[in-house]
Amino acid sequence: MPSALSLIQPWAELIVQGRKTIELRKWNTKFRGIFYVHASMKTDKNKCRELKINPETLINGAILGKCELIDVKKYNSKEELRKDSEKHFAPEYKIPCYGFILKNAEKIKPLKCRGKLGFFTCTGCQ
Repeated sequence: MPSALSLIQPWAELIVQGRKTIELRKWNTKFRGIFYVHASMKTDKNKCRELKINPETLINGAILGKCELIDVKKYNSKEELRKDSEKHFAPEYKIPCYGFILKNAEKIKPLKCRGKLGFFTCTGCQ
């Protein structure tokens, strides 16, 4: 079964567009490979305004696409985190944190499903 990772909007949309190539998390993972990008039911409307994205156009509660996690980078300082801010779009994040390095993002026809915390098994996503 394929894995999926749930993200708040607009982060999920930015990943499947290929614009966000690092996903920040408080936790590390040994997972490497292709996974589905799930948009949770939540939308950060302040971040949408900041990025000039209309939150009304975003899809929630669905698989939006897939991408490949190729590596994980540990951030030990705020300075190190700021250097990659154009890749993860987060000027501030609690240190230490982990950056999931992503590539080969692509959109798919949205598929409604419930998300879960962490990587989860996605039934019906194939």
